[in-house]
Amino acid sequence: MPRPTAAQLAYGSCTVIMSTLAMLLLSQTSSGVGIAVIALAALALGLLVALTVPLPKAREAAAGAAGATTAGPVGSAGAGAASGRVWAPERREAVSAGAESGRRRSSGS
Repeated sequence: MPRPTAAQLAYGSCTVIMSTLAMLLLSQTSSGVGIAVIALAALALGLLVALTVPLPKAREAAAGAAGATTAGPVGSAGAGAASGRVWAPERREAVSAGAESGRRRSSGS
């Protein structure tokens, strides 16, 4: 299981503290059993909140990229899939309009 992020720890801790205080104030219980039930309910609520906090964008992008590398282009279920090769898009370099003139060397110098 991956380690919790700082946001998950913060949201979960705040939820436990705030929900415990709110439930204790609203219920006005003074028995040990009542306090224990409220504390357990607050811990469960804090755990639920901490687990439902969205993951950072980097992890989501990495998970999406990992799933995308196994899929081939449209209609590639034939020879590529049978040979076990994975399709990857071709890398292209960006060329600006004036790039060619900068690369040429003048014959006079």
